[in-house]
Amino acid sequence: MPLWSQAAQPASTCDNTPAWSPCELVFELSPAAAAAHPDPYATVELRAEFRSPGMRTYPMPAFWDGGRRMVLRFSPAEAGRWEYRLTSNVAEWDGLKGSFDAAASDAPGFVRVANLHHWATTAANRPHLWMGANEMRFARLEDADFRALVDARAAQKFNHLRGLVLGEGADLGFLGPGSPDLAHFQRLDRRIAYINSKGLVADLVLAPSPAALLRLLPDAAARRRFLRFLVGRYAARNVTWQGLEEFESAAGARALLAEVGDLLKQLDPYQHPRTTGARITSAPLLDDGWMDFVAYGTADAAVGAIEHQLYESPGVALAQEGGAGPRPANPVAGAANSTANDENAGFRRRLWNASMNGQYPTYSSTGAGARFASSPGAKAMTVWFDLLSTTRHWDLEPYFDLDGGRALALPGVDYIVYIDRPGPVELTVEHHGYDVYWMDPADGTVTARRKWSGQHFTGEPPDRYHDWVLRLEREGKIEGMNRSYKFESREVPVQEIVIDPAKVPYEIEQPSGALTAGRATHYSVKVKRATRASRAMLWMWTAEIAADHEGYRVLATAPAGDFTLPASLAANYPATALLRLYAINGYGTVYMMAKGFDCNQ
Repeated sequence: MPLWSQAAQPASTCDNTPAWSPCELVFELSPAAAAAHPDPYATVELRAEFRSPGMRTYPMPAFWDGGRRMVLRFSPAEAGRWEYRLTSNVAEWDGLKGSFDAAASDAPGFVRVANLHHWATTAANRPHLWMGANEMRFARLEDADFRALVDARAAQKFNHLRGLVLGEGADLGFLGPGSPDLAHFQRLDRRIAYINSKGLVADLVLAPSPAALLRLLPDAAARRRFLRFLVGRYAARNVTWQGLEEFESAAGARALLAEVGDLLKQLDPYQHPRTTGARITSAPLLDDGWMDFVAYGTADAAVGAIEHQLYESPGVALAQEGGAGPRPANPVAGAANSTANDENAGFRRRLWNASMNGQYPTYSSTGAGARFASSPGAKAMTVWFDLLSTTRHWDLEPYFDLDGGRALALPGVDYIVYIDRPGPVELTVEHHGYDVYWMDPADGTVTARRKWSGQHFTGEPPDRYHDWVLRLEREGKIEGMNRSYKFESREVPVQEIVIDPAKVPYEIEQPSGALTAGRATHYSVKVKRATRASRAMLWMWTAEIAADHEGYRVLATAPAGDFTLPASLAANYPATALLRLYAINGYGTVYMMAKGFDCNQ
């Protein structure tokens, strides 16, 4: 039996809670404790250490929920007898103990990193095919609109919904300094619970920008209080933490995110995956040790293609819907490629090129709410999910032994090729028998399967009016392999970068002389050896001012043009900037050349 005084007894119990479902232990401050703590959000500290039947400990902070009410929200991670002990600066609670029995459940558990670049669930240890939808103001939609949106996304097979916890202006989430808007967070409670109930993970972005976060939480103590409050409310649910909507706009953002990320890492007993949103890439922050995955905001395939080969972390890319002109209803036979006239071709390029980079997609619609849910982009996302769910996606990695497209493969088993601008495709595979078919990525229409055996596949898509997906699937092999979901079962090809100048097939031609932050600068590269591989080269120019520890910024992804060094790259000028030029060739080899420049503002 729990060892409680009558005054300290919780108003609820966790008995018979199914594993991976949240329950609540609710405590009311006594009149004496309430007098000592007139602002419980700021001053009451309450934490429980929950110990599992398997003797694993989960330290969970409580959160203030108005008046004298403090809540411990917890999801038991396995069935059986759980014990817990309270630690608190409220004397009548400190040291008290209790226990409850959790029921068995077939819930999959929370999402986690698997196979370095992929995802799985904690309880069932099953692969997780991340497909997200962006709805930044989900907490502010009308109730009926919100539910209709989540229902639509679940029906379209999305399994993540991303949105802001805090905002700006009317969306703040705080009534004043140090006073969270409880109505906002109680609404957020209900909405995250509803998102989870429909099988979606809630991807929680704390604030739009560094400036927005600092306006609400101006000092380290305020940020720690808020993150303890946030983890207490939402760590017991299926969530990911995503820092800021973007961080690159302000000097000092890296240190701010490192502080926030480290606090989330310390406070969250479930270790939900952590990252931050980015205009380009959050990979510059990986060295700080708090991030589990990289988020991409750029539509440029080069950044993700190169960074996938460098980092042992999953990547999630934001794909914004949009493109040019309507898809031709009755294309003229023999006409030139009409992909450019397809209103959603640009979106599909971003989606499928991100996938060919080994990233997982988060979709962003052209507007907010349920009325924008049934768009061509959402349909293309479902098509993507339906295809990838028939693969061993947790084993797929970018594949380079081809011409005429970009590919993912589990060599000898499955090859997925995206053909952006249709034409001849040549693909070298392991010598086996394969089922071969083509798919229209706009609507999922597939051609008849045909048998093919060999090592060197050549072919063309059914027409040249739009982009296509080609699949070569080894006969019967995937079904047999899927009897096991073993992870870490193949070597993941993270590369050593080629930096020897004698082996790097290019050199930095421009810029020359000092750089000025905020001013356009011409850049260009000179390819020293033109080969078949160099014709398919993808480029990434980055700059870093190491003395100020802001991390690098991606400046450009072309062999020549103009870039502008952002002023937020450093807090102090003049400085020394290290310019790096990365490239990945058609065979998947990554090169890097670096050059130092004086930098002024």
